[in-house]
Amino acid sequence: MLMQPCGGRLAMERILSRFAAAVIFAVAGAAPASAEILIGMAGALTGPNAYQGEQQQQGVEMAIADINSAGGVLGQPLRLISVDDACDSGQAIAAAHKLAAEKVVFVVGHQCSGASIPAAGVYERAGIIQMTPASTNPRLTEEGRPNVFRICGRDDQQGAIAGAYLAARGRNAKIAILNDGSIYGKGITEETQRHLHQHGGAETLLDEIETGLNDYSPLIAKLQAAGIQIAYFGGYYREAAILIRNAREQGYNLQLVSGDSIASEAFVQVTGEAGEGTIFTSFRDPRRNPGVASLVERFRQTGFEPEGYTLYSYGAVQAWAQAVTKAGSIEPQAVMGALRSNEFDTILGRVSFDAKGDVRQPGFEWFIWRSGRYVPLE
Repeated sequence: MLMQPCGGRLAMERILSRFAAAVIFAVAGAAPASAEILIGMAGALTGPNAYQGEQQQQGVEMAIADINSAGGVLGQPLRLISVDDACDSGQAIAAAHKLAAEKVVFVVGHQCSGASIPAAGVYERAGIIQMTPASTNPRLTEEGRPNVFRICGRDDQQGAIAGAYLAARGRNAKIAILNDGSIYGKGITEETQRHLHQHGGAETLLDEIETGLNDYSPLIAKLQAAGIQIAYFGGYYREAAILIRNAREQGYNLQLVSGDSIASEAFVQVTGEAGEGTIFTSFRDPRRNPGVASLVERFRQTGFEPEGYTLYSYGAVQAWAQAVTKAGSIEPQAVMGALRSNEFDTILGRVSFDAKGDVRQPGFEWFIWRSGRYVPLE
């Protein structure tokens, strides 16, 4: 047997000692991370819909901060991992895979229906619960995935009140129905058109616009030539804003009617005074709920107005956290069961979910843009 020189043994002992210390350090350093519960936020953090993605981000961050300050969930702190889908289906799938790789147990998102729907399958296969605060296309929950929940309303509910409104207002006016070609835009216009027809109304013009343009003057001329007085637009706020701005620039007194996407200051940042008088359907505004004033003020103190999807994102985290507490576990099946069999006290009010994962208390209201902010339509 060959004997190691004394120096060789000492060198080996030092290496083993360093290795053992490194292992102990790594284990000790990993301990706090293993005690965290990872949740994800998926939305448009870049691109034309980034303003609304920021609403999601702000809502989730504030909810996590409040829950952590109260001791976390099951005694464990929450940590957020945010991903950007740019409201794009391909990027949404990539973003969902990233969150799955990070081992998150819950995702607030996505914001756009065209992102939520393709991402849902990724989350289902990974055993991740998904709850959207913004995606309204019925298909998201109609596909029957057990991991999918929606804390906002659906387009068939939103389209019902929009179609009834147009039928009543359109008896003595010509109506155009426009959409931006997105899953959201097509879905909400189809529902609105269906309910318009059910109420005995009809559109004079039906069209799909090209997105990403900075000028819709040719479309405005087409609407004017057809004698259109009311234009219903299903799509995202940027195109709606440019459309009405172009109309006003041409002295055209068009009444624009739209959906929840324009519940954002970003709309009037594009329209300026041209946005005045635009009406739209959107979720009930939780800023008016009793007991929410102090939370709203905390957002405002940071320079952020909690409009649009902000408080719905906050409420999604609340509902999930309470379901985990009721389940006594973060195990997906247990939490899904708790979400479907309980009611939850949130800043949105007391909420519960049906067998499809849709919230039972959606609620849509009419709003109007007045003096740079949206208020309930009287």
